[in-house]
Amino acid sequence: MRAKTAEDRALLELIDPVAESLGLAVVRVRLMGGTLRRRLQIMAERQVDHDISVEECARLSRAVSEVLDAADPISGEYLLEVSSPGIDRPLTRLIDFDLFEGLEARLETDRMVEGRKRFKGLLAGTEGEDVAIDLEGEDETALIPFAWLADAKLVLTDELLKRGAALRAARGEPEDDDLPEGAPEPEQSNPDSTKDDA
Repeated sequence: MRAKTAEDRALLELIDPVAESLGLAVVRVRLMGGTLRRRLQIMAERQVDHDISVEECARLSRAVSEVLDAADPISGEYLLEVSSPGIDRPLTRLIDFDLFEGLEARLETDRMVEGRKRFKGLLAGTEGEDVAIDLEGEDETALIPFAWLADAKLVLTDELLKRGAALRAARGEPEDDDLPEGAPEPEQSNPDSTKDDA
């Protein structure tokens, strides 16, 4: 789920080593838009604490731009956008389901599982290659193969907001970030990383 299309996967192969060299991990890569002006969105975080600063986003953006300019994997013009995964982040790796155990999430599968594709509940970690989730109104913990997931993300709840505030406080950051309560963290983009074939 870190990459959806073959094009995304090819880009991820180029971007992963760049991020790792900076001590970062790529959470997700998406190349979006039509043929005229596309947007390459990279979500990344530090490997050590699963956070990222604006400065680190800018550093990764510059480093990725150099690699993409040399490799030229995207035809036409595109905008490179590097950001944090945000507070209600996508869950794209098996380890994410252990890291965020106990928090509410929405999952969507690429096939029918017991008559449905959408699930909502509290994450209960992993068992082997399966994601464990305590679904609303169910007594048993459900196990869903990670390979069957098409999409997964945390649900923005009071508990998730409190967790984010506690992490910021632990880093010594101010509590009030001038965002309305419950707003997602702003994305960082680098307008200088536009490429044009002309």
